[in-house]
Amino acid sequence: MLSLFALLVHYLPLAMGHYDICKSWVTSDDGPSWEYYACQPKPIIMKEYAIVRVDPPGITCGDPAEYFCTHENPYLCSDECDASTPDLAHPPSLMVDKDEEGLATYWQSVTWKRYPEPLVANITLSWNKTIELTDDIVVTFEYGRPTAMMLEKSLDYGRTWHPYQYYADDCIEAFGMTPKKVINLIASNVTRVLCTEDYSRWAGSKKEKNVLFEVLERFAIFAGPDLRKMENLYTRMESAKGLKDFFTLTDLRLRLLRPALGGTYVQRDNLRKYFYAISNIEVTARCKCNLHANACNFREGALQCECEHNTTGQDCGRCKKSFRNRSWRAGSYTPMPHGSPNSCAASGSALGNCECYGHSNRCSFIDFLNVVTCVSCKHNTRGQHCQHCRLGFYRNVSAELDDENVCIQCNCNQQGSEHERCNETGDCVCRPGATGTKCDECLPDYHWRQGCHPNVCDDVLLICQNGGTCQHSQRCICPTGFKGSLCQDAKCDSTHRNCDSASNTLVFSVLLLICALLLSLEGI
Repeated sequence: MLSLFALLVHYLPLAMGHYDICKSWVTSDDGPSWEYYACQPKPIIMKEYAIVRVDPPGITCGDPAEYFCTHENPYLCSDECDASTPDLAHPPSLMVDKDEEGLATYWQSVTWKRYPEPLVANITLSWNKTIELTDDIVVTFEYGRPTAMMLEKSLDYGRTWHPYQYYADDCIEAFGMTPKKVINLIASNVTRVLCTEDYSRWAGSKKEKNVLFEVLERFAIFAGPDLRKMENLYTRMESAKGLKDFFTLTDLRLRLLRPALGGTYVQRDNLRKYFYAISNIEVTARCKCNLHANACNFREGALQCECEHNTTGQDCGRCKKSFRNRSWRAGSYTPMPHGSPNSCAASGSALGNCECYGHSNRCSFIDFLNVVTCVSCKHNTRGQHCQHCRLGFYRNVSAELDDENVCIQCNCNQQGSEHERCNETGDCVCRPGATGTKCDECLPDYHWRQGCHPNVCDDVLLICQNGGTCQHSQRCICPTGFKGSLCQDAKCDSTHRNCDSASNTLVFSVLLLICALLLSLEGI
């Protein structure tokens, strides 16, 4: 009877889901013991745990209060946004709140009153935790979806960003990319970054509100259209380089580049109908626990894995102090159906991988110095005990020394930085005119063209003269008859009358000078 109970305890949880238990109490001829499996937490709705930030400053409407219109009634501008009145305010927190039934709350930007200056807004969701997407990302817009935007992700808590997907009503015009659909991807290019036109063309604000980043369609390439063959997906996660990382992130950023235009060109006589409004950002994911935990709880202001297999850390990314006899390894989905837990083992001695923080498998004893030195440090580390980062990398302050992600690549922009090295906080050394953590931005009065170059012209100090127009701060477009960097000189040829008059003035001045000399000679 006890054996039957143990058998049920062993197999019943395994039949209920994929990798949802970390261990099971089993009996054998040697007696009862724990059997360990690779395990992962269940997916959850992540928006309530996100920290939301909107920039640039002042992009949220309501300070000062302003009226806005809708595309349905573009000349009936009776709606008001006022940050000082709760019922009229639209703060960023309303993108991730729980809407009451029948009443959508939403964040809203200022209107496009400064056209033709671009109306750009960046919305960042940060979790202070590595998560793995398990469903589509869905962004719900009120009053029309943008005609140009992009979705980005970060794997290092917002230090560096990578494109996830581009969205535009015309991908070639907006991003220089041919539009593609996820449904046309295959296994060999499933992580390809696409530009789609499916969510940006005007269809009326009351009909189409959602913008998707399709995760399930990419899963279906391996698991089938009904996702019943998840073992195929999990097996490919282990073997395909970069596939697991593609669905992994710590932060999301939505870059809104051009608002909904209502299916027409920008109507400059009524700019109050152009703005952004988001009522919901739905992100379904699971905590990344490296297949060492099946639970993840919100503690101390962040999601934390409840680690098993003698592991510890926010992501179960290292062995407990007394279990470092072998280097830490993530759990594995294979072999099916239970995977490999790769549990940390109890330490047999103080010497070994503890000396190298798990970044080397070999140590060398230098007799005459009486020191132990680690050999062939891994994970971009260096030093006697693999305790420093290689040049071009810097210390991840959120990870302990024995974490394989302890060193982060600097990723300095080659054109904007002096070299590939950065300081202990990840800041690169910028060339003159460049700025930003990675030296990929320009200071005021500079523009980017394979590096930062001084502005030739602008709208404040270096103004193009004689009716010239400044193009991208790089050069003045001069009207007919003028030349020079600021169009300050008249062209002098026979086709331009102003040059003729200038020449006549010069001749007249020379004649006056000659007359003056002659008069002075007569006086002598």
